Amino acid sequence: MAAGAPRIFVSHLAGVAVFDPVGDQVGRVSDLVAMLRVGRRPPRLLGMVVEVLSRRRVFVPMTRITGVESGQVITTGVVNMRRFEQRPTERLVLGELLDRRVTLVETGEEVTVLDVAIQQLPARRDWEIDRVFVRRGKGGALRRKGETLTVEWSAVTGFSLEEHGQGAESLVATFEKLRPADLANALHHLSPKRRVEVAAALDDDRLADVLEELPEDDQVEILGKLKEERAADVLEAMDPDDAADLLNELPEEEKERLLTLMRPDEAADVRRLMSYEERTAGGLMTTEPIVLRPDATVADALARVRQQDLSPALAAQVYVCRPPDETPTGKYLGTVHFQRLLRDPPFTLVGSLVDSDLPPLGPDTALPAVTSYFAAYNLVAAPVVDESGSLLGAVTVDDVLDHLLPEDWRETEFHEEGVRGG
Repeated sequence: MAAGAPRIFVSHLAGVAVFDPVGDQVGRVSDLVAMLRVGRRPPRLLGMVVEVLSRRRVFVPMTRITGVESGQVITTGVVNMRRFEQRPTERLVLGELLDRRVTLVETGEEVTVLDVAIQQLPARRDWEIDRVFVRRGKGGALRRKGETLTVEWSAVTGFSLEEHGQGAESLVATFEKLRPADLANALHHLSPKRRVEVAAALDDDRLADVLEELPEDDQVEILGKLKEERAADVLEAMDPDDAADLLNELPEEEKERLLTLMRPDEAADVRRLMSYEERTAGGLMTTEPIVLRPDATVADALARVRQQDLSPALAAQVYVCRPPDETPTGKYLGTVHFQRLLRDPPFTLVGSLVDSDLPPLGPDTALPAVTSYFAAYNLVAAPVVDESGSLLGAVTVDDVLDHLLPEDWRETEFHEEGVRGG
């Protein structure tokens, strides 16, 4: 939803039908899930609890929701059917925030919460609860006497967390603004008990980002403390190459059990990566670069590059291939770099812009040769192509650095100074 999106009161979403992109009904909205923040900052909306047709209640993250309109919610179609379990950091909006007694900051008067409003932040996929609809006067929820008014979230107290709370809820709220690498560093220096508590309280996508930045011992420890179904969900949320590296640290029986619990398409990518030696281009690559057909336009390419979830390295270029569009692809034709996309008209076909002079990496290329390749051609990402000419994936510079640095690089003085410097 674009900037200036309308504000939606959550009472209007209760029981609303949820559809996939082709128009099939997935279920109905049962509740919304929010994470409170320290102080008076508006809560972040994490997702919706959807009652599917089997009457099971499942969680759908806001990142999987593409439209919230009058009378319907549209999803990407990818819905995890694991039963919803509320975490310590989460609050049910309809079930826990409405009908509460809170206090108006300006007057000190107690009011009753009748509704709250959500809105998507400009230029981002994040949603917040930014308004509160309250009623003045005393009495139960069924009594509608008294003046009603809508105020900003910061205009009331009685919801937000204490600044110095000791639970995982307050700690997660305090860590919210940290980058994944900095949060990983903070987790690494917690006691094992607190580390596991905080990790368990993070949502799947956030925990996946943090695990990718942690030392292997911490990764294995945290994953081992999660329920197996949730561990599989977190592995699916990780980059396939990082998930493969983590699974390779586990005993064979546990590894296979988790792979079986993952979605078949996600598990297939991870298994393929695990078949390569770790310190080769195949072992370093991700299987999810931007792949376009030669008849795609510059406008199509730029739309893909703008995707928020892409790392800067993967967004730096697109790879042009014959169908199929997912790795392993049809014939690899070449690469189009982001700067070239900015120089040509939007209607230009990417097939006419490919750089086919740069030789791709083979999956068995050893790490020293990969490093020299990046240095020689001043690259931040490079294609990996098999003997048949199909694109298998792309190696990014951050993965090369991860394997060049010493295993204890997160403990170095430089990293500590970087964290303190913000």
